[in-house]
Formats: sequence, structure tokens, C-alpha cells
Amino acid sequence: QMQLVESGGGLVQAGGSLRLSCVASGRTFSSYSMGWLRQAPGKDREFVSSITWGSGGTSTYADSVKGRFTISRDNAKNMVFLQMNSLRPEDTAVYYCAADRYVHTLVSLRPGFPPEYSGQGTQVTVSS
Repeated sequence: QMQLVESGGGLVQAGGSLRLSCVASGRTFSSYSMGWLRQAPGKDREFVSSITWGSGGTSTYADSVKGRFTISRDNAKNMVFLQMNSLRPEDTAVYYCAADRYVHTLVSLRPGFPPEYSGQGTQVTVSS
């Protein structure tokens, strides 16, 4: 089992920044690809960003956040981060940290194939 705990959400004005953090425990963190998903009210959960395992890590971003969000991980501390800049009201959602051995699972979010692990989420609200 892996436990994921997110933090760093909050209320911010449009154009502002937030940094989300996720700490993992229980399994070999460095063997898993990590990602951030989000779910806005009335909408399906969607992929935001992912980073593969390994010291370098290959990052992937949803088109809607490219150039504004940056994902990073610290394998020594079992943590993954999401730096969110130039936030927009449409970024308002509950953000979930997720882990899977296969990064494609995080990126594709196919129905019936959820990530192996995900956290409880942290609320991000962007006011206009």
C-alpha cells in the first residue's frame, strides 16, 4: 500500500500562484510514476501533469496548463510538487496526487483503469 497526502491548496486570485505538495509513504516511491489530477464540480476527473520515476523524470502536461504549471519530485523525501502560476478561475478544482507504475495510466485516465493510488485531494479555488 502507498498513502498519499496532499497539501498546499487554498484560495487565490486570478494570476496568482500556489504550490501543491504530496508526500508518499508505504511503498517504494521511486519506482512509481507520479501525477496530479483534478476534478471540478460537475466534471470528470482530468489529468493535469505527470512525472516518471527515476532521478531525471520525464514530465507531461495537459494542454490547458502547459507553460503555467511545473511538476517536480524529490525521491529522497518521497515527495512530488506542482507549482501553479498564472492561475485562472477555470483551474478551480480539487487536486489529487496519484501514483502508478505506468505513467500512461495517469495520462490517459481510462474509465475502469484508475491510478493504483491516489490521495484525498486538496481544494484549489481561483477567484476572478
